[in-house]
Amino acid sequence: MIKVIGVGTGAPPPRVAEAALVVGAKRHLEAAELPAGAERVVLGALEPALERIAEVADGTVVVLASGDPGFFGIVRVLAARFGPAALDVHPSTPSIAQAFARAGLPWDDAAVVSAHGRALRTAVNVCRAHPKTAVLTGPGAGPAEIGAALSGLPRTLLVAHALGTPAEEVVRLSPAEAATRSWPEAVSVVISLDESRALAATPRTIAGASVAPAQWALPEADFDHRDSMITKFEVRALALSRLAPRLGDLVWDLGAGSGSVAIECARLGAAAIAVEKSADGAERIRANAAAHGVCVQTVHGTAPAALTGLPDPDAVFVGGGGAELAAVTKAAAHRARRAVVVTLAALDRVPAVQAELAAAGLAVDGVLLQSSRLAPLPGEVTRLAATNPVFVLWGLRPEALSGAPQ
Repeated sequence: MIKVIGVGTGAPPPRVAEAALVVGAKRHLEAAELPAGAERVVLGALEPALERIAEVADGTVVVLASGDPGFFGIVRVLAARFGPAALDVHPSTPSIAQAFARAGLPWDDAAVVSAHGRALRTAVNVCRAHPKTAVLTGPGAGPAEIGAALSGLPRTLLVAHALGTPAEEVVRLSPAEAATRSWPEAVSVVISLDESRALAATPRTIAGASVAPAQWALPEADFDHRDSMITKFEVRALALSRLAPRLGDLVWDLGAGSGSVAIECARLGAAAIAVEKSADGAERIRANAAAHGVCVQTVHGTAPAALTGLPDPDAVFVGGGGAELAAVTKAAAHRARRAVVVTLAALDRVPAVQAELAAAGLAVDGVLLQSSRLAPLPGEVTRLAATNPVFVLWGLRPEALSGAPQ
């Protein structure tokens, strides 16, 4: 039997009465009361510790781990290696729960993401997309790095470290302030808040980040737009299928107009940045995003120049046409990690867009999308009303086609 004990976050130091082998971080081993004859293994690389645990199968093994070891912790690895039946788990309070308690906030509506040994950009994109996100930090993914990535966005950061100890500190500050401050290595939780939406509007039934919406490819009437300058829902449905927005992704919507594509991506869990050249269009996007209850960063500027300084996207939607279409497509294609989708009406511009997508190493495909909608006529009869044909071109990274992780 392998006994896994959660320590820290206010729990008293554990007393281990019997054990042939005790495994844990150096600070946990030093704080615990251990049997005099127990072998101690300081956790570093996991594999040597797992091999030693396997060798002491006939004796009692104790593993000390922070907080709740079943929450982004060592229980997953131990269960995979030795089986759940071999584990006797005794959790302590998770550091996430402690941090939200100190903030006086519920966390059943929070997205929780680990940046410990994982890609920082994924955690940052979740913070961009959600009004309440808790990040478990790690080396190179602490408050300074998170703050730098979120600087300029309407977020407040709560930085918590040494929770449950005399050195406990919970600091509330802006992302820009977090980026310029020196932090101890022991920081464990950063909470990112959009304080205008820090409490869910209705009681939650399912904990965690919002689930995917029941409907997508929303009708044009669901968005405020100017003179029908909006991506039609049939086109949007196909574009979304190729963009494949998901939690942890960042999507650019270039020439965003009403922001309908960016907003749909945000509703599906992705972080979204909408770039729009007209000032009234940028305000319209902000209003539409607020009406749909999603976070969309809006940039008033003209692509490709306005793309300088933006974080690299997973997917990009390029709407409309114009003389700069090829240049915008080129900039998007060279920076997109997974996919670029371009919609245009002019046949003459299709070859240039195809060429730019291919030059960036993307696998190129596309369709001419034509649809006719049901429309009523007098006398309770129905006709077909044709919409304008639209070219939908896309380029995908070969790794995305094979399903390889990004």
